[in-house]
Amino acid sequence: MRKRLSALASVTALLLVTAAPSAVAAVPPTPRIAGTVASGFQSPWGLAVLPDGSALLSERDTALIKHVTAAGVVRQIGRVPNVRHGGEGGLLGIAVAPTFGTDRLLYAYHTASGDNRVVRMTYDGTTLGTPQNVVTGIPRANIHNGGRLAFGPDGFLYISTGDAANTANSQNPNSLGGKILRVTPTGSPAPGNPSGTRVYSLGHRNVQGLAWDEGNRLWASELGQNTTDELNQIRAGGNYGWPTCEGSCNDSRFINPQATWTTAEASPSGLAFSRNTMWMAALRGQRLWAIPVSGGVRDGNTVASFTNQQGRLRTVANAADGSLWVISETTGSILRVVLG
Repeated sequence: MRKRLSALASVTALLLVTAAPSAVAAVPPTPRIAGTVASGFQSPWGLAVLPDGSALLSERDTALIKHVTAAGVVRQIGRVPNVRHGGEGGLLGIAVAPTFGTDRLLYAYHTASGDNRVVRMTYDGTTLGTPQNVVTGIPRANIHNGGRLAFGPDGFLYISTGDAANTANSQNPNSLGGKILRVTPTGSPAPGNPSGTRVYSLGHRNVQGLAWDEGNRLWASELGQNTTDELNQIRAGGNYGWPTCEGSCNDSRFINPQATWTTAEASPSGLAFSRNTMWMAALRGQRLWAIPVSGGVRDGNTVASFTNQQGRLRTVANAADGSLWVISETTGSILRVVLG
């Protein structure tokens, strides 16, 4: 009798397993270019949306910041002083403080004569105030300068830095290079940082995009060297393996990426989250990648759009109307992308 019951239980379990629905991979929305917001920019790099739905754009080589309305009206508001352009360096990422409505603060990441640094200044709606240093001493070089800035849901400023062509920086806890930094609005280590310093994660080669998903989890896009580019879900204190690992590797010390591409397909830059999808701009790949995510992991296949149609795509930002504003570095324009 026991054998019959055991056999029946086994059959029942088998039926339950085979009857269970299989998981279906998520399919990201289909993006469509609805028009050009504005054009005529030189080396456009950073994009920060203001509370009124307009945006500020930084030009890497000219050190200029320009104001762009939703209707496409462009106005120069100032030049950031002491910027030293060369190679990949110059005026890079910008971010608007979450308290902008009261303090009018704008943050910028730029290459100076001896380092990369983050400064902040006021923007009164007409002109820029005098910059004040927030974080200095970030290693600089002609390549791998990082440069993305973003305020997180926690109100702290996140800063992506590159290894500045010195791979040892990425694993050196005393170097600000090859890291994601998390700081207060005045540049001090943010409370709760894993090591008590500004370092939030390490082992990066050159992070170019930062975005948070629906669960306020941080993701970052990262340029590989010769073979593999990465999209990583960032954990506090996590080590992402560079220079030991490029892409995934079998080493328990390091966190593997959630998605990878060849450098020809991606060479990733800016990142934004919308509709359960990470939207990643590709430079060499000249396309917009859609990566469905859920619960802190990739949830489906990556899908490319606009391949070789709009040139090198530098930055993606969430616009006030629910569309994406995408910077084409090649055409010097901001594209308005709607999601189907």
